Amino acid sequence: MASTTPGASRRLKSMQRARFAFGLSVLSLASCILVSCSSGGTDAVTVTVTSTGTATAAPISSGPAIPASASPPTTAKTPTSRTGTTTSPPTTSRTGTRSSATAPAPGSCAQAALDSLTPAQRIGQLLMVGVAAADPAASMPKLPVGGVFLSGRSTSSADAVLAGVKAIQNSVTRTSGVPAQVAVDQEGGYVQSLRGPDFPAIPTALEQGRLDAAELHDATVRWAKGLVQAGITLDLAPVADVVPAGTEQQNPPIGGQDRQYGSTPQSVGDSVVAVVDGMLDAKLGSTVKHFPGLGRVTENTDTSANAVDDQTTADDVALQPFRAAISARTTAVMISSATYPQLDPDHPAVFSTKIITGLLRTRMHFGALVISDDLGSAVAVQATPVGQRAVDFVTAGGDLVLTVQPTDLVPMTAALTSAAARSVTFRARVDAAALHVLQSKQSLGLLPCIRAGVPGS
Repeated sequence: MASTTPGASRRLKSMQRARFAFGLSVLSLASCILVSCSSGGTDAVTVTVTSTGTATAAPISSGPAIPASASPPTTAKTPTSRTGTTTSPPTTSRTGTRSSATAPAPGSCAQAALDSLTPAQRIGQLLMVGVAAADPAASMPKLPVGGVFLSGRSTSSADAVLAGVKAIQNSVTRTSGVPAQVAVDQEGGYVQSLRGPDFPAIPTALEQGRLDAAELHDATVRWAKGLVQAGITLDLAPVADVVPAGTEQQNPPIGGQDRQYGSTPQSVGDSVVAVVDGMLDAKLGSTVKHFPGLGRVTENTDTSANAVDDQTTADDVALQPFRAAISARTTAVMISSATYPQLDPDHPAVFSTKIITGLLRTRMHFGALVISDDLGSAVAVQATPVGQRAVDFVTAGGDLVLTVQPTDLVPMTAALTSAAARSVTFRARVDAAALHVLQSKQSLGLLPCIRAGVPGS
């Protein structure tokens, strides 16, 4: 056995103490899961999971925080970057200039943030929960989360939205250890959550697609800056789905609402790149959706469990807009909850290792943030117990579980914590997913260590 330096010995002992403490916390609670609710470990709840998958939370006496575990283990294969080289995902600096596609240094801001989090806070980074767009501060999450989604519609001013977002950020930062991604659906047309006096109506994607690339980029910058000024950090847009010409009305989730930029992969890809570039230039995160595409389904996953695309293959030309968005360094990719028999006959995309890890991450070289479509209210996922939805998505290679239902936070947290307690492999997956969430925050200037001048910031 090779000798170790004093520093390495201290790190090894720290890792051993962390693992020992984590094991003790699981063994001593049996049917309950201890979830630390602050970076200092001064607030906690007991989460009890029943045989039906429901869960309740109640305060327990304060105690020491569960120590943070060691840095995520290095996998045998280095994640590939969006440009195809074997690197970690590129980032955008706080000035809005996209950095080169190089792996963050071991002491990078995101890694430093991960190292500072407790196991409970790391699991919290994997969850994005819905809060009311009309009054965000009225439903602040009580457990650690990685993000919040402003669900529903709001006609408030930018100042009013910002006030609510600031209140949420203050609360989330205390509980989670780092600020949250604050997301909104602001595509345009029928899908525009913020419609107040400071948020002008955005045309439908179909109308946006008729603009040339430069016009669409400049228009996106204007819309995106308005969101950033209101405290929004991530837009769940643009839509990269291709709806074949003449099938629009048979495609309720996209074509039936004019959410597509065009009817060919090339036209959609050109518009998607212009929108992604515009958002990133305005320092707003982008989320291309709904991978691997909803342009051919004849049912809506929000209202049906029968949304099936039996045409899409791994070499399908309809994937081109997603490839273009990855090359443009989109902040995130959202996964559809439809089923794609040619890619995976046994699982919907959102629970599919073949689609998320095999196709998106390995074959298409996407190494950044992967978000689920809604796993709370969507009919497409109702057959799976609430907590298991989160575990299955993360197991498949996903990072950030989105649910519009605030009540899902307790069972999802409980299920993820239980899975991490049972499996070293799943704990490593939690750390890798949490790092992707934190890297997305680093790219948008959200992490406090950026201001402290940590390398890689």
